[in-house]
Amino acid sequence: MKTVVVFRIDRRSGVATYLQIVRQVEQALRMGALEEGDRLPTAAQVAAETKVNPNTTLKAYRELERAGLAEVRQGAGTFITRSLVLPQSGPDSPLRASLAEWLNEARAQGLSGPEVDALFRSAFAAVYPGGADAG
Repeated sequence: MKTVVVFRIDRRSGVATYLQIVRQVEQALRMGALEEGDRLPTAAQVAAETKVNPNTTLKAYRELERAGLAEVRQGAGTFITRSLVLPQSGPDSPLRASLAEWLNEARAQGLSGPEVDALFRSAFAAVYPGGADAG
């Protein structure tokens, strides 16, 4: 079993820290970076790396457990119980290949990372006007 996630906390985002942890785990699950059976870092490890209170991490892990994505095994740690990888978003998917091609073209045309991000967010908002949760 491996530990494969490092949390990045943005204290200026306005998003609760525990939700940032939950969302990062969900994203890692969608992208295939975390898989069923993988062990999440301990609350103490997260606290040491991010300066987040261990109770905040435990709250995030309880939320993941309620969502059926993780399981706390007493004395062993917190483990992923299921994947969120969708066939159309996996590492070999045509959609991912098209997106990578688009990103490479943007870079070739001289766009910076923040410019590409702004362009993507603008296009995303046009297609998903209700935000990320809109269908």
